[in-house]
Amino acid sequence: MTLTKADLIQEVYKRHNMSKAQATKVVEGFLGIAKNSLQEGSDLLLSGFGKFNVKQKHSRRGRNPQTGDELILAPRRVITFKPSGILRNRVNSGK
Repeated sequence: MTLTKADLIQEVYKRHNMSKAQATKVVEGFLGIAKNSLQEGSDLLLSGFGKFNVKQKHSRRGRNPQTGDELILAPRRVITFKPSGILRNRVNSGK
């Protein structure tokens, strides 16, 4: 099962006694801040949850899997996530 943005809005709406419009603004606001932070190259640390890192990948040689032709992959930025110990323990314990 996947938790969607709509599900997240619904949970905020239920748990915090606010209108759906307010819950939508809160969730959209947080996601906007998170996206902008990562887009600017800043890491995003959420205590008790984990850390999103932006890493730079250099150009490298690759291969087209269909044709086997070699090519050069362009440099790019990737986002990685490292869960906090608290989150990792909760996921592994099932609680």
